[in-house]
Amino acid sequence: MTIGNRQQPLGNGKKLKLLAYALCAALFALCVSAEAQQPTAKVPRIGYVSGTGTIDKPGPNIESFRQGLRDLGYVEGKNILVEYRYAEGKNELLPGFVTELIQRKVDVVVVIALPAIRAAKQATKTIPIIMVTNVDPVAMGLVDSLARPGGNITGLTLLTRELSGKRLELLNELVPGIARVGILWVAPSATGDTGFKEYEATAPALKIQLQSIQVQGSNPDLEAAFRNAVKGRASALITIRNPALTRRTKRIVELAIKNHLPSMFESTDYVEAGGLVSYAANFTEVFRRAAWYMDKVLKGAKPADLPVEQPTKFEFAINLKTARALNLNIPQSVLYRADKVIK
Repeated sequence: MTIGNRQQPLGNGKKLKLLAYALCAALFALCVSAEAQQPTAKVPRIGYVSGTGTIDKPGPNIESFRQGLRDLGYVEGKNILVEYRYAEGKNELLPGFVTELIQRKVDVVVVIALPAIRAAKQATKTIPIIMVTNVDPVAMGLVDSLARPGGNITGLTLLTRELSGKRLELLNELVPGIARVGILWVAPSATGDTGFKEYEATAPALKIQLQSIQVQGSNPDLEAAFRNAVKGRASALITIRNPALTRRTKRIVELAIKNHLPSMFESTDYVEAGGLVSYAANFTEVFRRAAWYMDKVLKGAKPADLPVEQPTKFEFAINLKTARALNLNIPQSVLYRADKVIK
């Protein structure tokens, strides 16, 4: 209070209040300053190169990988960034995608198709590489061994080639008396060539002849391939998995039914699209597991010390609707063994 030109001295209570206000303001300023000085946590950036799919339709494998991320607490765009590249079945695009992501200095590269894995191995010795492959990674020179990969590559193998004999056996049970099986594959390709040789090694024991049905590059002439199969008197068909064929899944199963060819495939998605039967690793589990590998590497694990994992779950799938269209009577003993039956 002011009396004349003189100010009345403040009481002790008011002095204490002013002092408290001043202390609070000082502490608030210190907190704001400290927070401003703390470094922002780095958000890891992942490069994912897929041989198939598009931005609008990435496909079930990428969806499984994303589910694996969510299971581990990752939220894309918040605590992790993933840059996807889709080759849409055009293998010639894969090396360029890998080079681009390496140049962008991503923290981890996830690669699926063999050309992409080889390109990544050649492009970097330091950035960790997580692979999912349907070939033997040791035989292909990708890693030193499954137990101790060495270098900067680890991941999962689908054991696709090791299951070739089992597929022929199942096909023989489903279609008793088959004498000749057409093998549809993309040439030139390392996976196709190796795959055909695996089937070739098993066929004599089952008294089955094989017909090699090759298609070229990223734009295969499937109609001509099926004409060749029919002309060669194939009584069934096996398709060797390849990005160029995977993006044409629907057309392949349509042509197989149209030409009355019972069809065996190396992944369940073909059966879901109308193929007759498949026997393969559980792709959903495998691609979710790829996210686990990525997480381990981001937390400091070295790829050289993470063993390449082999699947423990395999899916035997049958499409009964397709069987009826082909006038096939699937033995009950075979149906009992199926993991997935599409009616």
